[in-house]
Amino acid sequence: MTTTQKKEIVDNILELLILLTEDGEYSAQQTAKAPTANKVEMLTIKESAALISGLSEHTVRQLVKQGKVKSVRTGEGRNGKILVNKADMIAYFNGKGV
Repeated sequence: MTTTQKKEIVDNILELLILLTEDGEYSAQQTAKAPTANKVEMLTIKESAALISGLSEHTVRQLVKQGKVKSVRTGEGRNGKILVNKADMIAYFNGKGV
């Protein structure tokens, strides 16, 4: 399996996880391969803080905790990472937040 194939699988999994958290339901019709233009980009807490000038990692964590931006937790405990949806983060700070 090539790196490109692995990345594509991970992108599809992340997109499905976001769909599950958005709708609460998942239809079989949405399992088709996502178009390239609608790829979901996920950022770590550190990358999210760097995306918006003046934003701290603590603030990003608070936004996730309060449910104001969509996120996915990978792993468990201290070793787990929180991945934040980039489009959601930008929308929140443009006044179109959840």
